[in-house]
Amino acid sequence: MKLVCTQSDLNANLSLVSRAVPSRPTHPVLANVLLVADEENQRVSLTAFDLSLGIRTSFAAEVTGGGSFTIPAKLLNDIVSRLPDGEITLEDEAGDTVAYLTCSSGSYQVRGMGPEEFPELPAIEAGRILKLPPEALIEGLKGTLFATSPDEAKQVLAGVHLKVLPDCLEFAATDGHRLAVVQTPNEKAEGEETEAEFEVTVPAKALREVERMLVMRQWTEPVTLHFEHGQVVFEWADQRLTTRTLEGQYPAYRQLIPPSFERQITLERRSLLAAVERIAVFADQKNNILKCSIDEENQEITLSVDAKDVGCGKESMPAQISGDSIDIAFNVKYLIDILKTAQSPEIQLQLNGALAPVIFQPLGGVNATFLVMPVQLRA
Repeated sequence: MKLVCTQSDLNANLSLVSRAVPSRPTHPVLANVLLVADEENQRVSLTAFDLSLGIRTSFAAEVTGGGSFTIPAKLLNDIVSRLPDGEITLEDEAGDTVAYLTCSSGSYQVRGMGPEEFPELPAIEAGRILKLPPEALIEGLKGTLFATSPDEAKQVLAGVHLKVLPDCLEFAATDGHRLAVVQTPNEKAEGEETEAEFEVTVPAKALREVERMLVMRQWTEPVTLHFEHGQVVFEWADQRLTTRTLEGQYPAYRQLIPPSFERQITLERRSLLAAVERIAVFADQKNNILKCSIDEENQEITLSVDAKDVGCGKESMPAQISGDSIDIAFNVKYLIDILKTAQSPEIQLQLNGALAPVIFQPLGGVNATFLVMPVQLRA
């Protein structure tokens, strides 16, 4: 096997797939990246797989001898990322387990393993197929990933629930304290049959990589999603990401959203976010509570934080308020996450009592609903 490529191509693609290399591999070969040189197509593919998340990518190279090899991902990444710009030659000899890397500044030898021990990425030959514009996929992920649980022991709550509906794809995520629901168009080509409804929960870890890859490559063509037997595969251009789905019944999140509201408040989102971030510096790190006093008579909302033995802060801003005045409190981090995610000029709050679920909806742009449970105020 022998190939010549640029340092920038090898470095970028190696960094991409290395995110699927496990930190504590159950088998030595899983710490490696599989490199396949295709002489016929003059391309090189790189694959990493932790037996749950797999990433494959490919790029153009000058291949004069096809073949495959696995190389320790971290070691190779550390070397390539530090090499100067320019061409890199990578080769091995038949029957040898050493890769020889040459560049303008020197040469390196890296001991690897044969490709026969590297596990195959799961293949999906049937199942369901869905094609999505990348902007719709990015929009859905940006609007929900922040609300997933960081605790993988919580199973389905550590993922985003995807529900395919006749005219849209619905993304939902909850960690038990907040909920994010985003709907993006499920566009059909003329004459194409409507996809039957189905739903699946995908690990947040894998979806963060999908989002990162799409944003980094600025891909504009549709992304193909394959679903079958507990696996999901995302494919576009020369990229392929495969992941297991999360098993278990996802919460009936639509039942958490109240059918009607006694109060409605409309505010300028950026101003509210700026005020919350300023006053949050006083938030007690133990409980992170921010109090909101909604004043219907004066049409304003006052934010306040009282951090014992540290200090306090208060800010007021105008708002369009319908319904009686009320005091309510939130975890300030949850509030900031929503306001940063919403990405709309205005945001609307809908609420009932001081301890009932509060709905935040962006006015304009993405079709999103964010729910947060308030915090009980101490007397």
